Amino acid sequence: MRLAATFSGAALIALLVAGVPGRAVASEAPALAPYQLVRCLQLLQDRIASGDQASLPLQRRLLEMTDERMRTAEVDTFKDAKNFRALLIYAMSGGNPLTIEQVVSRLELEEADQKLAQGVIDYLRGKPKGTAEALASIDPLTQISELGAFLALVKGSVSIADQPEQAMKLFDQARLLSPGTLVEEAALRRSVALASRLDDGARFMRNSTQYVRNYLRSPYASQFADAFVAGVVTLHKSINLDTLADMTAMMEAEQEKVVYLRIARRAAIDGLTELSAFASAKADKGRDGAPGPVDPRAQLYSGLSSVTSGTAVDMLGKLGGIDRDKLSKGDRALLDAVEAVASELTSAVPATSASASQPIDISDLPPAPIDIAPPPADPMIPDSVEAPSPAPSAPAEAAAPTAPAAELPAGAAAPRVVPLTAQQPEPAEPEDPKITEARRTLESIDELLGGSPK
Repeated sequence: MRLAATFSGAALIALLVAGVPGRAVASEAPALAPYQLVRCLQLLQDRIASGDQASLPLQRRLLEMTDERMRTAEVDTFKDAKNFRALLIYAMSGGNPLTIEQVVSRLELEEADQKLAQGVIDYLRGKPKGTAEALASIDPLTQISELGAFLALVKGSVSIADQPEQAMKLFDQARLLSPGTLVEEAALRRSVALASRLDDGARFMRNSTQYVRNYLRSPYASQFADAFVAGVVTLHKSINLDTLADMTAMMEAEQEKVVYLRIARRAAIDGLTELSAFASAKADKGRDGAPGPVDPRAQLYSGLSSVTSGTAVDMLGKLGGIDRDKLSKGDRALLDAVEAVASELTSAVPATSASASQPIDISDLPPAPIDIAPPPADPMIPDSVEAPSPAPSAPAEAAAPTAPAAELPAGAAAPRVVPLTAQQPEPAEPEDPKITEARRTLESIDELLGGSPK
């Protein structure tokens, strides 16, 4: 029967690809059972996960056809377990919540099936607590693989905030039950983001490698890139840079360059000099190791990463040749900030001062906090389920320039924001000019970058 469903689904996809007019295609739909249409939808979504982005418009048409079939089906249709399971899978594949609620309200379900249906509906409505409670007693591994994989993905997604370790196990189950599918692609994306939260560098690299190897052509790969860049910055102390380079070498050359540019930018802003210099150098060189065309972004991030080790004169010389017209608005703001600081220092410090010719060293001062934004909401998961709002931060003291605040975990108390100058008591004796200039540099960059976009 499953084989027949596969053939029917493939035939329907062929009709869609061939561009058969909507009425003609719709005439084929009533001949197919709900589970056959859903199987067809799964086949199409698996093609999308593998990189067939041309199938995205077809997915919308097929969702519309499946929705119509579900709404108009007789109640007896869903007495067949295959069709009831198909209804739930359709719901978790991007189905219409109103249709699911309408159909379920007409069915007389046993307790176990009622919990399944209610959990899925709560999930679609963005109610993570209700979803978790309804599905708490349901083991995805005891369900048929197609349904179990979706349930593992859903249960894992609503467990991220309170039970991250359990969420990771559920994502592994989803991948186990559905290799090579859109469910596995989504589970891998979530596990990459979650691994950095769990401070698990080995799992982060392993799952990132699997994603790059199998799903880099997915239309949702940009969300993986967001989580990957943030994770590299977070886990930089536990990641071997040579291993990182081996993994990114599996990307296309332009993809690899963009990833390294983004890592360099984040690392430079966060004061991770070594990581920023490594990423800038990788972005600046081609696959053969030979320098390619000059990229102003790499020049900027490389210069920003050396702000703590070079002189103001050196920085002005390095950044002065950057083509501003090729930078984004946010990067132009970064360039303006660094140049303003360097110019202020060169004009304020006498030429004979030792600090004008010695490297700026601020390694003993507090580093800039890491500001990691959560990855964008996944198209298969409601926003309110995947990204709970963080606790609000306490207001900063008036007129106190501060560095951008790091994101707080949900439920955590916000720390009082203290200006950097308050952490450095005024010495009784004159300081070394190098330390004075270093402190001014840090404070000026904090003030100038505090309101610039990241």
